[in-house]
Amino acid sequence: MAVPGEVPTEPVVRPAPHRWIWYALGGSLPARNRGWVLHDTTTGTWWLRHIARMFVQLAIPVALVMLLLPAPWGLRAAVAGGGVALALFYSLAYMFETTENRVVKAGYPVGTATAHRERASEVRQQRESERKRAAAARRAARYRDRFSR
Repeated sequence: MAVPGEVPTEPVVRPAPHRWIWYALGGSLPARNRGWVLHDTTTGTWWLRHIARMFVQLAIPVALVMLLLPAPWGLRAAVAGGGVALALFYSLAYMFETTENRVVKAGYPVGTATAHRERASEVRQQRESERKRAAAARRAARYRDRFSR
């Protein structure tokens, strides 16, 4: 069992397309995909991946509304669009809880995804700070060289 502050050691094994669809619909993946689930929920584009999973979940209800609702096409599209907007609102509101639940379902302790994202954010901030410090030192050196002649 992993600890929330610990760096995962599992390999990142991407699931097959049919397993990814099952995962997007809320199912769990085999144990060999544990590392990928953590990667999927903590990588830099984790929120885009969350939205993509939400659209996969909505594909079936939207298709059913568009095909089976006995109404004009404009009304069908409006109903489907309203459903997508409402689903997007709720999906974004509960994004952190949903991704954390996926990580727990994969066998990690509660808080692992959040801790992993926070650690990655700290590393990014540290790199950005070092980059800015180096740029300021280069500017200062250019300024000294320009006026020391």
